[in-house]
Amino acid sequence: MDVQEFERVYGSFRAFHAEYAPDFGRKQWRENSEPYLQGLLVQAEERRNAENMAEALPVSARALQRFLTDARWEDAAVTAHLQAYLGPRLTHRLAVWAVDSSGFPKQGNKSVGVKRQYCGALGKIANCQVGVFLAHVGPRGRALVDKWLYLPKEWVRDPARCDAAGIPREQQV
Repeated sequence: MDVQEFERVYGSFRAFHAEYAPDFGRKQWRENSEPYLQGLLVQAEERRNAENMAEALPVSARALQRFLTDARWEDAAVTAHLQAYLGPRLTHRLAVWAVDSSGFPKQGNKSVGVKRQYCGALGKIANCQVGVFLAHVGPRGRALVDKWLYLPKEWVRDPARCDAAGIPREQQV
């Protein structure tokens, strides 16, 4: 989405953000969530990082980075809120569910779930994480409604590694 298109839908974006801002907790995180989400939509660089996003937004890279690293919110609560919001808006008899995975190239071995495995983004075996995504697709629109990070067997079989990475015990299965 380019900046002109974003300006056209800005009112709808603000209303959508207002729906979810309370889920981000503290006032500063609620406020910084708006430019961050805007940056995800309009930032044209392939690598979406705080520095690249700040070039297109009226906010500093430092504020964006602090939002990414310091803000705390309940991911499951935000996902449940999204599902409750979208359910009545997207329901249609011709709608379908789509499940797909995607690999994210990674350097090193500390990121949760990283290992040498097939990475669709690269089209080959590489060091990456793999996410599994659920989307709702139909005549009324499409939306990503859930996600999960795949944990390879090497991770699941190593509780100490999972603990060090901060993976909750109930997700180490």
